[in-house]
Amino acid sequence: MLIKSRSLAELASLKGRVALITGGGGHIGSVIADGLAELGASIILIDRSDEALSAAAADITRRWGAECKYINIELERLDEIEDIAGAVKGLFGRLDVLVNCAAFVGTTQLEGWGVPLAEQSMKTWRRAVEVNMNAPFILTRACAAMLAGSGRGSVVNIASIYGMVGHTYPIYEGTSLEGATPFAYGTSKGGLLQMTRLLATALAPSVRVNAITPGGVERGQDPNFIKNYSAHTPLGRMAAEEDMKGAAAYLASDLSAYVTGQNIPVDGGWSAW
Repeated sequence: MLIKSRSLAELASLKGRVALITGGGGHIGSVIADGLAELGASIILIDRSDEALSAAAADITRRWGAECKYINIELERLDEIEDIAGAVKGLFGRLDVLVNCAAFVGTTQLEGWGVPLAEQSMKTWRRAVEVNMNAPFILTRACAAMLAGSGRGSVVNIASIYGMVGHTYPIYEGTSLEGATPFAYGTSKGGLLQMTRLLATALAPSVRVNAITPGGVERGQDPNFIKNYSAHTPLGRMAAEEDMKGAAAYLASDLSAYVTGQNIPVDGGWSAW
């Protein structure tokens, strides 16, 4: 007897589901939210900038007609994160997809950040760990019951190649970033990848937990850095935000219904060397 299977379009559909995206006003978060809205999901964006949130929500609603709400919160304030679950329940009464995308990336202007090892600051190290590792853990724990109640709960953590591999110093030579090492960023993202595996086993079988590991995204960096990075990448270029959209749609939907505890590098082959 033939068993009728769902079409790919049916497996990909997120109609009737609710997706929460942290960092939803940012570069990658807003693109992922846009993709999930295209598949039919109602959206809740989390970020710390009202302006970015308002713009992203308006754009998603205009493009897809999706219901899109947003919550302004600073994820370094860990005591406020658990309140998000209650807010989500109040807005939609359910949660099906959680995307932990917000990140403390830092800048070269931040004291003790993109600098040599001897100059690294523990203050900025703690800030990276709070946002990149502790916040996803607390939020996932707070939302676990709602996700389990969905019947199709999915958590997608956004990591980084520097959570998988060591720092590639040669690509920074001759650039404004020469000598800098993202110790806190890379370590916190590596912790997020291990947390993905631990949460996948802890929350199974009700909730799936997976990760996406983006490669470096081109955003007007030093031309020498872009050239060096691209030359080191098998596909010959840096990533674009849109490159993350397909992987997020796959992990959020029933396309990946039998996938949990996994990491998908979207890095142009960077980690394959």
